[in-house]
Amino acid sequence: MPPRTPNTTSSSAPSAEVRHFKRPTERPFTREDRERVTLLFGGLTLRHEALIHAGLESVGYRPQVVPTPEKADFQAGKEYGNNGQCNPTYFTVGALVNYLKKLRDEDGIPTERILDEYVFLTAGACGPCRFGMYEAEYRLALRNAGFDGFRVLLFQQKAGLEQSDVESGLTFDVNFFLTLLNAVMIGDLLNEVAYQIRPYEVEAGATDRALARCVHVMQKLLRDKNYDEIQGGRVAGFLKHLTPFENEQSIVSFLDQLRGDHYLEGLRECARIIDEEVEVDFLRAKPITKVTGEFWAQTTEGDGNFRMFPFLESQGSEVIVEPVTTWLNYLLHQAIEQRKDHERLAPFDDERGVKRWWNRSKARWDGASSRFHLRLAQRILLREYDRMREALGGTTHGQIDQLELQRVGHPYYNARSQGGEGHLEVAKNIYYMNHDLAHLVLSLKPFGCMPSTQSDGAQAAVVSHFPNMLYLPIETSGEGDVNAHSRVQMALGEAKVKCRDEFKRAVEKTGLSLEELRERVEADRELRRPLQTIAERAGFAGKGARFAFHVAERAGVAQ
Repeated sequence: MPPRTPNTTSSSAPSAEVRHFKRPTERPFTREDRERVTLLFGGLTLRHEALIHAGLESVGYRPQVVPTPEKADFQAGKEYGNNGQCNPTYFTVGALVNYLKKLRDEDGIPTERILDEYVFLTAGACGPCRFGMYEAEYRLALRNAGFDGFRVLLFQQKAGLEQSDVESGLTFDVNFFLTLLNAVMIGDLLNEVAYQIRPYEVEAGATDRALARCVHVMQKLLRDKNYDEIQGGRVAGFLKHLTPFENEQSIVSFLDQLRGDHYLEGLRECARIIDEEVEVDFLRAKPITKVTGEFWAQTTEGDGNFRMFPFLESQGSEVIVEPVTTWLNYLLHQAIEQRKDHERLAPFDDERGVKRWWNRSKARWDGASSRFHLRLAQRILLREYDRMREALGGTTHGQIDQLELQRVGHPYYNARSQGGEGHLEVAKNIYYMNHDLAHLVLSLKPFGCMPSTQSDGAQAAVVSHFPNMLYLPIETSGEGDVNAHSRVQMALGEAKVKCRDEFKRAVEKTGLSLEELRERVEADRELRRPLQTIAERAGFAGKGARFAFHVAERAGVAQ
């Protein structure tokens, strides 16, 4: 091997210019663009997207939903994007590219008009996973597909909209926030009700028809809501001097949310529609599957998670889906915990080593004030969610206490670890099993998702400490659905055995035969109503088992 040539370059010689990477500067989305530019979005469930679409229209935008990604979108994402990306990246990038190609190639819209009249709004984040690179991946794929310069508006989960990019085009004010929040919570509740009653419907398709009517009812209410027409009063004028809101109209909108029943009346109408149009037979032993995992994989209803929800129902399971509101609640909780940590790290000494107690006092005061506002926001979120739950019949699950989830999950997965769902995957597995709320916990995650992979390592310890727990992690990719469905079927086989044994024990405990229970259900329309409240019971997770006790109690049979 020849000797290395010594570096004879003088230290005073000019060095090559170093050019650091800088994020591409895009043409901004301005307020004047709102009337003519279509705002593309997607990535949630069909009901969420329909409701958010109506909400965005009500606050002055031209929204359009990018269709739920399919396998063809996955292939397009791989074709136009980088190698080594995770499942949600390929599906969402490919869905956007294919949608724009349809506008250009099938609808005949020139590329210049597409670049000028369409923008895409998506979530972004920083952290240990590839989610922080989604924005760059979108731009790369769009450039490779012939849409260089297409505008991508990034919404940071923790910091809000990057106003330097969007300027005043997408104003994240109180009215915008409340509209989207209501749309998300309503979507969560309608989704959960659908999954609660569809496996037990007497007439196939009745649930989906009733829920479609409910979505239309709530879309109209979202479109009709006009915060600018709400008048303030003395309370709003007084609070203007005490709150951080920028103007009195923001306070009026906020008070209207707390005191009004605009959406509650609509949800009560939805409950009436469901109860009148759907009949159920809850005396069926169906295992309950709680779905958790990475946010996108556990939320999407298309090929991105192998269409897992309809597959589970086709195999005779009731599905518990995760509300998007849980994620909002989790972000607030994590922000509160971070404020506590920052408060403990506040400087105590100055540069000369002289103790300055007022530094710590100021840090404590600032931390306490910040935590107070965050806790207030969290309490208001939970209050509004519960109000809507009750208006829709009260059968959906309430939000789990985040401190409780932290308590059960932290011994296995440090609650300060950021990225993905953090400790929630572990905590939800323990919580739903310990509280007899599910027979099987199914964790869906993209192939190679680092936070979820870490969570799976922790789940090995969880399962060893809870030997009766049924937990199944499934990694999704563009293909592999046959293998995934096969694994789910095997796990469901065990869950079905547990569920049938549980149902048999419940019927025996009632002192009535199954035929006698069915006769009482047939004679009482109330017992065939979908939105009846069925109490939880220790040791009985299945709805059929709990319903057997419910029928016996209604008949006055001692247990």
